[in-house]
Amino acid sequence: MNNKEYEVLVKKSKEISLKWRTLPAPQRGELIRLFGEELRLQKVQLAQTITKEARKIHTESLGEVQEAIDMCDFAVGLSRQLYGLTMPSERPNHRLQELWHPLGVVGCITAFNFPMAVFAWNFCLAAVCGNSIIWKPSPHANQCAKGIKKAWDKVSGDFADLILVLEGGNEEAVLICKDKRIALVSATGSTQMGKELAPMVSARLGKLLLELGGNNAAIVCPSADLDLTIKGIAFSACGTTGQRCTSLRRLFVHEDIYDDCVKRLRNCFDDLIIGCPTKEGSQIGPLISEESYNRMQEILDSLKSKGVDVIGGERINIEDPKEFYVKPALVLVDTIEDEMLKETFAPILYVKKYLDLKDAIFMQNNVSQGLSSSIFTNDMRESELFLSESGSDCGIANVNIGTSGAEIGGAFGGEKDTGGGRESGSDAWKNYMRRVTATINYGDELPLAQGVEFDES
Repeated sequence: MNNKEYEVLVKKSKEISLKWRTLPAPQRGELIRLFGEELRLQKVQLAQTITKEARKIHTESLGEVQEAIDMCDFAVGLSRQLYGLTMPSERPNHRLQELWHPLGVVGCITAFNFPMAVFAWNFCLAAVCGNSIIWKPSPHANQCAKGIKKAWDKVSGDFADLILVLEGGNEEAVLICKDKRIALVSATGSTQMGKELAPMVSARLGKLLLELGGNNAAIVCPSADLDLTIKGIAFSACGTTGQRCTSLRRLFVHEDIYDDCVKRLRNCFDDLIIGCPTKEGSQIGPLISEESYNRMQEILDSLKSKGVDVIGGERINIEDPKEFYVKPALVLVDTIEDEMLKETFAPILYVKKYLDLKDAIFMQNNVSQGLSSSIFTNDMRESELFLSESGSDCGIANVNIGTSGAEIGGAFGGEKDTGGGRESGSDAWKNYMRRVTATINYGDELPLAQGVEFDES
């Protein structure tokens, strides 16, 4: 997009935001409700678009559209709950109140792996809070963005410009980040992407909401139900071909059950159905690109050169030779290898023994990312330690489920190099608004706070 076209886009978004914010929030919620109904009608078609572009298996694609629908439902309820606090004032005949107002234009940069859901997290909240949104989707998912835009246009009436799509790559992302007219930039992607874009927004003192990389770990305790555990591990490590920010990368297994757990994992990984994502029954589709495949092989080759036991990871030729299907890799390590400290966006699962739970928690936390984590245990003391201030340092901490598969009701996001952002549920809506603290004096005198006296007589 050239500069003139970009200027037109931003101007449209700014203009529509000024009109949209004047609608009462419940009326904004009603349009979001209609949008959700349209997504319901187009659910299968939109899921097919996700499968075609992002190469996710059909059931995951359907689940992603459902997530967007769920966000619409959440936002409709939220439209009547944009609460501000009223606080007691220390001064007589005064009231202290908190107000929330829209920011204006929100820029949203999304990745290929969730080409609709992450946008819905941002749009539904941003819109119900009174903002417009400029969306730069992944170049791998432009048709997904067009599908969402078409659904919105069908129900939005005079507010079609509330969603404007900016196709492109890095240059377009930079335009959004440097533009003072865009009040908030919400960006989902790699940690490296976040580190490059964040200074641009910070330089103009703009607001940032970052959802970046995850190097997620799970701990398996001796009391764990291994049937449940293996199922949770398999989906977390291999679902979406290991291309979720919440995908399981590292597994710490108590030495008493290590051999049994590894044996079960090997059998489970061998039984996974790798195939075309449009086919019924496929559990794992291809990697998104040759670049992703090459990166996976570089990591596995590096491990093999050091004598590390690597099981799987090879390419499988299925139908289209231009696509990159791989067998998920189990990497059995005796020590913490350098490769474990970096996120590889592919189905690689490192497995290591531990003896003391506190050591396992330390190893889990001892990476630069802090998105998702889980523990498999039937011991309440172990689970409570894991969830305590001395436990997981991640934004998401699960017990007896894997690291993937968050619900929209809770705030989604992580700490450290994951960026610190929170999207989706809970009070994540506050990211899309500005807070005003208002003091109202309804008396006939002017007492000052903290007992300060300023007598002009």
